[in-house]
Amino acid sequence: MADEVILLDYWPSMFGMRTRVALEEKNIKFDYREQDLFNKSPILLEMNPVHKKIPVLIHNGKPVCESLIQVEYIDETWPGGNPFLPSDPYQRAQAKFWGDFIDKKVYGPTRLIWGAKGEEQEAGTKEFIEMLKMLESELGDKTYFGGETFGYVDIAMIGFYCWFDVLEKCGNFSIEAECPKLIAWAKRCMKRERVAKSLPDSNKITKFVPELKKKIGIE
Repeated sequence: MADEVILLDYWPSMFGMRTRVALEEKNIKFDYREQDLFNKSPILLEMNPVHKKIPVLIHNGKPVCESLIQVEYIDETWPGGNPFLPSDPYQRAQAKFWGDFIDKKVYGPTRLIWGAKGEEQEAGTKEFIEMLKMLESELGDKTYFGGETFGYVDIAMIGFYCWFDVLEKCGNFSIEAECPKLIAWAKRCMKRERVAKSLPDSNKITKFVPELKKKIGIE
């Protein structure tokens, strides 16, 4: 019996992009089901009753929630091709540390950059640049975060890249000027066909943000 794989997702979500990239990198066919986060569907509420959030990966009727957990699940369930996580326990722990860092330290400031004004926005911009510089330091001169192989930390971070343009416009700064190696890394990732097809165009994100601000009551 063939695997049934369904992804409940929302196209601008950098978290959902992780799962899309992971599935594409493993060449897994999946049924993508776009969700309206302002009118949550019965299947989303049923499959993620705790957080009621996307993305939700449904494999043969069983839901897996939280994007980084999904990436690891995909890696273990379909081990063909390049593994996302290294086999060495220490390197594996380090990769998970940086994935967690991206969730806890990179995402928060982005909301302040596009959703706040004045001092709050400036503080968000400053913090965001500091976090990116930490990531750039970890990347160093490597091709990808894990070395020569595209993997877990790359998947965790690459979805943010298509938000960079709108963040720069809102915060009036240049990520490339601050973190040139990180931008070079992102461009390398985007040369991977399966990554590029999984991410929306940055212009689409730029047009989307004003609509999002109206929906959530930010002017």
